[in-house]
Amino acid sequence: MHHALDATTLDQLFRSARTHNAWQAKDVPDALLHQLYDLLKWAPTSANCSPARFVFVKSAEAKAKLKAALAPGNVEKTMAAPVTVIVGQDLAFPDTLPKLFPHADARSWFVGNDALIESTAFRNASLQGAYLILAARALGLDTGAMSGFDAARVDADFFAGTRIRSNFLINLGYGDPAGLFPRSPRLAFDEAARIA
Repeated sequence: MHHALDATTLDQLFRSARTHNAWQAKDVPDALLHQLYDLLKWAPTSANCSPARFVFVKSAEAKAKLKAALAPGNVEKTMAAPVTVIVGQDLAFPDTLPKLFPHADARSWFVGNDALIESTAFRNASLQGAYLILAARALGLDTGAMSGFDAARVDADFFAGTRIRSNFLINLGYGDPAGLFPRSPRLAFDEAARIA
C-alpha cells in the first residue's frame, strides 16, 4: 500500500526546491548520472514510448560546443554548471515500441503519421525532462531548466545523423544559494485549476 511522502521529502522535491543560476565547483560523478537515469526511466510515458534522449554535457569540448548555441543570458550559468543536460526527443521512437510495448503493435499506430510522431515525442520527452528534474532533486542535486538556445545548432552539433531534436536544457549540480533570486509567486488553485 502506498503512503504520502513526509513533509521533508515534499519540501526537497517541490516546496523548497529552486531553479539555480549559480553553482558550486563540485563534480557530479558519472555514476550519479547513471543513477539519475536509472531512476527517471521508470516514470510513465504514453504506451511506454520513452522518446527522450539525454546528453550529459560535462567535457570542456562539449561545453564549448554548447556555449556557441546559448542565448547570452544563459552562457555564464551554463558554463559554471558541472553538467548541462540536453533533453532531446527521438522522432524515431516508434522503432523501439516492439521492445518497450510488446503486448500490442504500437509501432503501427505511428506509421506514416509524422504529426502524431512529433506531438507524442514532444509531449513525452517533456514529461521525461520533468521526471529528470524530480529524480535529480531526490538524489540531492539541484537543477536549472531553461530554453534560450539555438536548437538547430544544438541538433547539428549533438544529434547529427539522427532523428533526435533538442527540446530544452537543464543545468545540473550543486547550487550556490547565494545566486538564488527571491522566490516568485505561484497561481492559486482557483486561478489555475478547477474540479469538473
